[in-house]
Amino acid sequence: MVLLVTSASGANGAGYGKLLAFDEDGELLGPFSEDARIVDPRGLGADGVLLFLNSGSNRILALDGQGRVVRDSGAITGLNPGGGNFGPDGRYYVGLRAARTIMAFAPTLDGPGDPVLSSAVVPFPRGFAFGQDGALFLASGIDPGGEGDNAILAFGPEQRIKSSWKVEDPELSPLDLAIAPNGNVVVSSEHPFGAPDAVTTIREYNRADGRLVRVLAPDRGTGFRRPRGLRFGPDGKLYCVAQDEVVAFDFASGTCLGAVVRLPGLNGQAVIFFG
Repeated sequence: MVLLVTSASGANGAGYGKLLAFDEDGELLGPFSEDARIVDPRGLGADGVLLFLNSGSNRILALDGQGRVVRDSGAITGLNPGGGNFGPDGRYYVGLRAARTIMAFAPTLDGPGDPVLSSAVVPFPRGFAFGQDGALFLASGIDPGGEGDNAILAFGPEQRIKSSWKVEDPELSPLDLAIAPNGNVVVSSEHPFGAPDAVTTIREYNRADGRLVRVLAPDRGTGFRRPRGLRFGPDGKLYCVAQDEVVAFDFASGTCLGAVVRLPGLNGQAVIFFG
């Protein structure tokens, strides 16, 4: 099993524009795939067999364990994909940065996407995941131009906002969202977003009502600048990709375990274990 990280490029950062693979010791193995359709990659998801990748070329790709593209949605006008996650119905869900919403695709990638929420449901989607009861949690953050809000919304099975779930946290500026093994909502945060002296944390919210449960902070030896993608590993630890590194946390204790990957120029966006 390898640790995979998408590293953005172009106007969004200086780093690589590749899907990078690392071994269990955090050593760079190189690009997981050299397929030319992987451009400025973003979100990742896995169905147990294939790896799904959101490409800046406005397409979704599915790769096998050798990094070969075996499915291709083809270019989808206006897709502009962000994060990705599989839903409880087996479909692959994609955050649309320009349309400000979420779209679902059959895992075969052979049909059009199905809008899940209304267009512009949030000012700027910054990660989403499905809870253990099927609820959809969507983080709303600040866009690269500095516009947006700092909120997390919860939607019930009929995609209606759950008024009983409300986050009140003035120190939140979300970048990605994941569901913890205990069912709570976990978010990477940079507040104020984009500020040189921004406070970067991992924030945990109660799955039932959105109450802030605790804050996980990096240790003094960890940079943890520009935290982005979150993922729980097979070892139960929480991994967060950030500028130049991937940082691990012991989620049970809340302890920062430091950087498990260090790579200058890494403009990390999403992280996942695969293989």
